[in-house]
Amino acid sequence: MIEFANAVGRYPFLQYALFTGVLASIACGVVGTYVVARRITYIGGGIAHSVLGGMGAAYYLSVVHGWRDLHPKYGAVVVALLSAVIIGWVSLKARQREDTVIGSIWAVGMAIGIIFISRTPGYNEDLMSYLFGNILMVSPGDLWLIGGLDLAILAIVYLFYNQFQAVCFDEEFARVRGINVEFYYLLLLGLTALTVVILVTVVGIVMVIALLTIPAAVAGYFTRTIKQTMLAASIASILFTTVGLAVSYRPDLPAGATTIVLAGATYLAVIVISGLRKTARASD
Repeated sequence: MIEFANAVGRYPFLQYALFTGVLASIACGVVGTYVVARRITYIGGGIAHSVLGGMGAAYYLSVVHGWRDLHPKYGAVVVALLSAVIIGWVSLKARQREDTVIGSIWAVGMAIGIIFISRTPGYNEDLMSYLFGNILMVSPGDLWLIGGLDLAILAIVYLFYNQFQAVCFDEEFARVRGINVEFYYLLLLGLTALTVVILVTVVGIVMVIALLTIPAAVAGYFTRTIKQTMLAASIASILFTTVGLAVSYRPDLPAGATTIVLAGATYLAVIVISGLRKTARASD
Protein backbone atom coordinates (compact mmCIF):
# COMPACT_ATOMS: atom_id res chain seq x y z
CA MET A 1 0.00 0.00 0.00
CA ILE A 2 2.83 2.40 0.84
CA GLU A 3 4.52 1.64 -2.46
CA PHE A 4 1.26 2.34 -4.28
CA ALA A 5 0.75 5.62 -2.42
CA ASN A 6 4.27 6.73 -3.36
CA ALA A 7 3.69 5.73 -6.98
CA VAL A 8 0.48 7.78 -7.14
CA GLY A 9 2.48 10.88 -6.28
CA ARG A 10 4.95 10.18 -9.11
CA TYR A 11 2.91 8.83 -12.00
CA PRO A 12 0.08 10.80 -13.65
CA PHE A 13 -1.51 7.64 -15.09
CA LEU A 14 -2.21 6.39 -11.56
CA GLN A 15 -3.67 9.77 -10.63
CA TYR A 16 -5.97 9.59 -13.66
CA ALA A 17 -6.96 6.08 -12.64
CA LEU A 18 -7.90 7.19 -9.12
CA PHE A 19 -9.89 10.16 -10.42
CA THR A 20 -11.69 7.84 -12.84
CA GLY A 21 -12.59 5.48 -10.03
CA VAL A 22 -14.07 8.33 -7.99
CA LEU A 23 -16.03 9.80 -10.91
CA ALA A 24 -17.31 6.41 -12.00
CA SER A 25 -18.30 5.56 -8.43
CA ILE A 26 -20.60 8.58 -8.23
CA ALA A 27 -22.67 7.43 -11.19
CA CYS A 28 -22.38 3.83 -10.05
CA GLY A 29 -23.77 4.58 -6.59
CA VAL A 30 -26.61 6.80 -7.77
CA VAL A 31 -27.87 4.81 -10.75
CA GLY A 32 -26.94 1.43 -9.29
CA THR A 33 -29.32 2.12 -6.42
CA TYR A 34 -32.18 2.53 -8.88
CA VAL A 35 -31.12 -0.55 -10.85
CA VAL A 36 -31.16 -2.71 -7.71
CA ALA A 37 -34.41 -1.18 -6.41
CA ARG A 38 -36.20 -1.61 -9.77
CA ARG A 39 -34.63 -5.04 -10.29
CA ILE A 40 -33.49 -4.34 -13.83
CA THR A 41 -30.01 -5.83 -13.59
CA TYR A 42 -30.73 -8.13 -16.53
CA ILE A 43 -31.64 -5.14 -18.69
CA GLY A 44 -28.42 -3.43 -17.64
CA GLY A 45 -26.55 -6.55 -18.71
CA GLY A 46 -28.05 -6.41 -22.18
CA ILE A 47 -27.16 -2.73 -22.54
CA ALA A 48 -23.64 -3.31 -21.20
CA HIS A 49 -22.75 -5.99 -23.71
CA SER A 50 -24.35 -4.22 -26.66
CA VAL A 51 -22.00 -1.22 -26.37
CA LEU A 52 -19.15 -3.20 -27.94
CA GLY A 53 -20.98 -2.74 -31.25
CA GLY A 54 -20.82 1.04 -30.97
CA MET A 55 -17.23 1.01 -29.74
CA GLY A 56 -16.14 -1.29 -32.54
CA ALA A 57 -17.88 0.82 -35.19
CA ALA A 58 -16.35 4.04 -33.87
CA TYR A 59 -12.92 2.41 -33.67
CA TYR A 60 -13.24 1.20 -37.28
CA LEU A 61 -14.32 4.61 -38.58
CA SER A 62 -11.53 6.41 -36.72
CA VAL A 63 -8.80 4.14 -38.10
CA VAL A 64 -10.05 3.18 -41.57
CA HIS A 65 -11.93 6.31 -42.59
CA GLY A 66 -9.85 8.87 -40.75
CA TRP A 67 -12.47 10.08 -38.26
CA ARG A 68 -9.74 10.80 -35.71
CA ASP A 69 -11.98 12.71 -33.33
CA LEU A 70 -14.46 9.85 -33.05
CA HIS A 71 -13.68 8.34 -29.65
CA PRO A 72 -14.92 4.74 -29.20
CA LYS A 73 -16.91 5.86 -26.16
CA TYR A 74 -18.99 8.17 -28.35
CA GLY A 75 -20.11 5.12 -30.27
CA ALA A 76 -20.75 3.37 -26.97
CA VAL A 77 -23.02 6.21 -25.78
CA VAL A 78 -25.10 6.10 -28.97
CA VAL A 79 -25.54 2.32 -28.98
CA ALA A 80 -26.16 2.15 -25.22
CA LEU A 81 -28.96 4.73 -25.43
CA LEU A 82 -30.44 3.06 -28.51
CA SER A 83 -30.38 -0.34 -26.79
CA ALA A 84 -32.00 1.17 -23.69
CA VAL A 85 -34.86 2.59 -25.76
CA ILE A 86 -35.42 -0.68 -27.63
CA ILE A 87 -35.30 -2.85 -24.51
CA GLY A 88 -37.45 -0.41 -22.54
CA TRP A 89 -40.08 -0.18 -25.26
CA VAL A 90 -40.30 -3.96 -25.60
CA SER A 91 -40.42 -4.31 -21.80
CA LEU A 92 -43.39 -1.96 -21.64
CA LYS A 93 -45.26 -3.17 -24.72
CA ALA A 94 -44.47 -6.88 -25.01
CA ARG A 95 -43.29 -8.31 -21.69
CA GLN A 96 -43.47 -11.91 -22.87
CA ARG A 97 -40.73 -11.21 -25.43
CA GLU A 98 -38.51 -9.13 -23.19
CA ASP A 99 -35.90 -11.77 -22.41
CA THR A 100 -35.57 -12.71 -26.08
CA VAL A 101 -34.96 -9.12 -27.15
CA ILE A 102 -32.43 -8.53 -24.36
CA GLY A 103 -30.54 -11.69 -25.31
CA SER A 104 -30.59 -10.72 -28.98
CA ILE A 105 -29.30 -7.19 -28.37
CA TRP A 106 -26.68 -8.60 -25.98
CA ALA A 107 -25.34 -11.08 -28.55
CA VAL A 108 -25.75 -9.01 -31.73
CA GLY A 109 -24.10 -5.95 -30.20
CA MET A 110 -21.01 -7.91 -29.19
CA ALA A 111 -20.89 -9.71 -32.55
CA ILE A 112 -21.05 -6.43 -34.49
CA GLY A 113 -18.28 -5.00 -32.35
CA ILE A 114 -16.02 -7.98 -32.90
CA ILE A 115 -16.64 -7.85 -36.68
CA PHE A 116 -15.74 -4.15 -36.88
CA ILE A 117 -12.64 -4.62 -34.74
CA SER A 118 -11.52 -7.60 -36.81
CA ARG A 119 -11.81 -5.49 -39.98
CA THR A 120 -9.68 -2.70 -38.50
CA PRO A 121 -6.07 -2.89 -39.70
CA GLY A 122 -3.26 -3.33 -37.21
CA TYR A 123 -3.07 -4.90 -33.79
CA ASN A 124 -6.36 -4.24 -32.04
CA GLU A 125 -5.11 -4.06 -28.48
CA ASP A 126 -8.15 -2.02 -27.45
CA LEU A 127 -10.44 -5.05 -27.72
CA MET A 128 -9.20 -6.55 -24.44
CA SER A 129 -9.51 -3.22 -22.64
CA TYR A 130 -13.09 -2.85 -23.90
CA LEU A 131 -14.04 -6.30 -22.67
CA PHE A 132 -12.19 -6.37 -19.35
CA GLY A 133 -11.38 -2.72 -18.70
CA ASN A 134 -8.06 -0.98 -18.25
CA ILE A 135 -8.37 1.89 -15.82
CA LEU A 136 -4.61 2.46 -15.98
CA MET A 137 -4.87 3.64 -19.59
CA VAL A 138 -7.34 6.46 -18.92
CA SER A 139 -6.44 9.75 -20.61
CA PRO A 140 -7.38 13.31 -19.62
CA GLY A 141 -9.90 13.24 -22.47
CA ASP A 142 -11.54 10.17 -20.93
CA LEU A 143 -11.77 11.99 -17.60
CA TRP A 144 -13.55 14.95 -19.20
CA LEU A 145 -16.01 12.61 -20.94
CA ILE A 146 -16.71 10.66 -17.74
CA GLY A 147 -17.08 13.90 -15.79
CA GLY A 148 -19.55 15.23 -18.36
CA LEU A 149 -21.64 12.06 -18.23
CA ASP A 150 -21.54 12.26 -14.42
CA LEU A 151 -22.91 15.79 -14.45
CA ALA A 152 -25.69 14.81 -16.85
CA ILE A 153 -26.70 11.86 -14.66
CA LEU A 154 -26.66 13.89 -11.42
CA ALA A 155 -28.64 16.73 -13.00
CA ILE A 156 -31.37 14.39 -14.27
CA VAL A 157 -31.59 12.52 -10.98
CA TYR A 158 -31.82 15.80 -9.07
CA LEU A 159 -34.62 17.09 -11.31
CA PHE A 160 -36.68 13.89 -11.32
CA TYR A 161 -35.76 12.30 -8.01
CA ASN A 162 -39.36 11.90 -6.76
CA GLN A 163 -40.59 10.55 -10.09
CA PHE A 164 -37.83 7.94 -10.25
CA GLN A 165 -38.52 6.90 -6.66
CA ALA A 166 -42.22 6.46 -7.40
CA VAL A 167 -41.54 4.45 -10.56
CA CYS A 168 -39.04 2.18 -8.73
CA PHE A 169 -41.07 1.44 -5.61
CA ASP A 170 -44.78 1.89 -6.42
CA GLU A 171 -45.64 2.01 -10.09
CA GLU A 172 -49.40 1.96 -9.54
CA PHE A 173 -49.22 4.87 -7.09
CA ALA A 174 -47.15 6.78 -9.64
CA ARG A 175 -49.85 6.26 -12.26
CA VAL A 176 -52.56 7.42 -9.87
CA ARG A 177 -50.54 10.58 -9.20
CA GLY A 178 -50.44 11.25 -12.94
CA ILE A 179 -46.76 10.42 -13.42
CA ASN A 180 -45.84 9.26 -16.91
CA VAL A 181 -44.38 5.91 -15.82
CA GLU A 182 -43.33 4.89 -19.32
CA PHE A 183 -41.35 8.08 -19.91
CA TYR A 184 -39.50 7.96 -16.59
CA TYR A 185 -38.82 4.26 -16.94
CA LEU A 186 -37.18 4.87 -20.32
CA LEU A 187 -35.28 7.82 -18.84
CA LEU A 188 -34.03 5.59 -16.04
CA LEU A 189 -32.81 3.07 -18.59
CA GLY A 190 -31.07 5.92 -20.39
CA LEU A 191 -29.24 6.81 -17.17
CA THR A 192 -28.31 3.15 -16.79
CA ALA A 193 -26.91 3.21 -20.32
CA LEU A 194 -24.74 6.26 -19.59
CA THR A 195 -23.49 4.70 -16.36
CA VAL A 196 -22.59 1.52 -18.22
CA VAL A 197 -20.45 3.54 -20.64
CA ILE A 198 -18.65 5.15 -17.69
CA LEU A 199 -18.00 1.85 -15.93
CA VAL A 200 -16.70 0.15 -19.08
CA THR A 201 -13.51 2.18 -18.59
CA VAL A 202 -13.09 0.87 -15.04
CA VAL A 203 -13.96 -2.83 -15.22
CA GLY A 204 -14.87 -3.50 -18.85
CA ILE A 205 -18.01 -4.76 -20.54
CA VAL A 206 -17.92 -8.26 -19.06
CA MET A 207 -17.91 -7.16 -15.41
CA VAL A 208 -19.71 -3.83 -15.58
CA ILE A 209 -22.94 -5.16 -14.07
CA ALA A 210 -21.11 -6.38 -10.98
CA LEU A 211 -19.81 -2.90 -10.15
CA LEU A 212 -23.18 -1.37 -11.03
CA THR A 213 -25.09 -3.56 -8.59
CA ILE A 214 -22.78 -4.85 -5.81
CA PRO A 215 -22.06 -1.49 -4.10
CA ALA A 216 -25.77 -0.66 -4.02
CA ALA A 217 -26.60 -4.14 -2.74
CA VAL A 218 -24.01 -3.83 0.04
CA ALA A 219 -25.23 -0.33 0.95
CA GLY A 220 -28.81 -1.58 1.14
CA TYR A 221 -27.96 -3.62 4.24
CA PHE A 222 -26.94 -0.49 6.18
CA THR A 223 -29.32 2.22 4.96
CA ARG A 224 -33.02 2.98 5.17
CA THR A 225 -33.66 5.66 2.55
CA ILE A 226 -32.85 5.87 -1.13
CA LYS A 227 -30.60 8.91 -0.60
CA GLN A 228 -28.64 7.14 2.11
CA THR A 229 -28.22 4.13 -0.17
CA MET A 230 -26.95 6.29 -3.02
CA LEU A 231 -24.37 7.95 -0.78
CA ALA A 232 -23.25 4.69 0.85
CA ALA A 233 -23.08 2.91 -2.51
CA SER A 234 -20.93 5.69 -3.98
CA ILE A 235 -18.56 5.52 -1.01
CA ALA A 236 -18.41 1.73 -1.22
CA SER A 237 -17.65 1.89 -4.93
CA ILE A 238 -14.87 4.43 -4.33
CA LEU A 239 -13.35 2.10 -1.72
CA PHE A 240 -13.62 -0.94 -4.02
CA THR A 241 -11.96 0.82 -6.98
CA THR A 242 -9.24 2.46 -4.88
CA VAL A 243 -8.35 -0.67 -2.92
CA GLY A 244 -8.58 -2.70 -6.13
CA LEU A 245 -6.00 -0.43 -7.74
CA ALA A 246 -3.73 -0.59 -4.71
CA VAL A 247 -3.89 -4.37 -4.33
CA SER A 248 -3.36 -5.02 -8.04
CA TYR A 249 -0.44 -2.58 -8.44
CA ARG A 250 2.55 -4.53 -7.11
CA PRO A 251 1.68 -8.03 -8.42
CA ASP A 252 0.54 -6.46 -11.73
CA LEU A 253 -2.96 -7.95 -11.60
CA PRO A 254 -5.87 -6.69 -13.73
CA ALA A 255 -7.26 -3.76 -11.74
CA GLY A 256 -10.85 -4.25 -12.91
CA ALA A 257 -10.96 -7.93 -12.04
CA THR A 258 -9.32 -7.28 -8.66
CA THR A 259 -11.93 -4.62 -7.91
CA ILE A 260 -14.78 -7.00 -8.69
CA VAL A 261 -13.28 -9.78 -6.55
CA LEU A 262 -13.00 -7.40 -3.60
CA ALA A 263 -16.55 -6.15 -4.12
CA GLY A 264 -17.91 -9.68 -4.43
CA ALA A 265 -16.06 -10.87 -1.33
CA THR A 266 -17.42 -7.91 0.63
CA TYR A 267 -20.96 -8.61 -0.52
CA LEU A 268 -20.64 -12.28 0.42
CA ALA A 269 -19.30 -11.35 3.86
CA VAL A 270 -22.19 -8.92 4.40
CA ILE A 271 -24.72 -11.61 3.46
CA VAL A 272 -23.15 -14.17 5.81
CA ILE A 273 -22.90 -11.75 8.73
CA SER A 274 -26.47 -10.56 8.19
CA GLY A 275 -27.70 -14.15 8.10
CA LEU A 276 -25.86 -15.02 11.30
CA ARG A 277 -27.36 -12.00 13.06
CA LYS A 278 -30.87 -12.95 12.00
CA THR A 279 -30.30 -16.51 13.23
CA ALA A 280 -29.00 -15.23 16.56
CA ARG A 281 -32.00 -12.92 16.98
CA ALA A 282 -34.42 -15.74 16.14
CA SER A 283 -32.80 -18.02 18.70
CA ASP A 284 -33.15 -15.35 21.39
